Amino acid sequence: MKLKLHIWRQTSPRSKGDFQAYDLDGVSPHMSFLDMLDLLNEQILEEGGEPVAFEHDCREGICGSCGMVINGIAHGPEKLITACQLHMRTFKDGDEIWIEPWRAAAFPVIKDLVVERASFDRIIQAGGYISVRSGSAQDANAIPIPKADADRAFDAAACIGCGACVAACPNASAMLFTAAKAAHLSYLPQGQTERLQRAADMVTAHDEEGFGNCTNHGACQEVCPKGISVDYIGRLNRDVLKATLSGVEVTTR
Repeated sequence: MKLKLHIWRQTSPRSKGDFQAYDLDGVSPHMSFLDMLDLLNEQILEEGGEPVAFEHDCREGICGSCGMVINGIAHGPEKLITACQLHMRTFKDGDEIWIEPWRAAAFPVIKDLVVERASFDRIIQAGGYISVRSGSAQDANAIPIPKADADRAFDAAACIGCGACVAACPNASAMLFTAAKAAHLSYLPQGQTERLQRAADMVTAHDEEGFGNCTNHGACQEVCPKGISVDYIGRLNRDVLKATLSGVEVTTR
């Protein structure tokens, strides 16, 4: 299979980037998208060029580090998968593919397709944890939790922090990520004590990192590889409102 690739190349965070075109032959439909990029880099190295920088780790859809925009869609045209799980059988011989990094002020480009996502870590540091004493690990059924709450907590905890929600949002909002990380704790008994403080601190950190506001476009849930719903954003907004009305003071500044 022959492909025409248009890839964003940028040597450093402060340099000006642009798209560069590459012709690639010998692509197997059984290859993953990252395997195809490996093949391209082998070709570039043989020609004496600089290989395309892209991030990856597990290549199993678990770590989320492989995030990139493919033909204008975060993680590519297939739903509920990451870029590393996208296979070349999705494309046809002779296709042109445009590949670029996440676009957000809070995700500065490090090089080519690699972006800095430490802003997500700082949101977690602001409140994505339980600090109250909850005792040692108990038996699975020692604390009764309604199945509906357990399921919602589990679904929220599936977030891998890839940043696709930010890349897809026209406002570059990270509210789906923030809401998921807050919700998987707030549905559990151990997370109730700090629930409102957590919401206030995490949303404040979100805003201070330079992410945009959520305006309910819903693009985030459409590209989320784990299918996380915008319903969690509504839950987080209600908690923030309760925190404001209760006089909860932000502690992260």
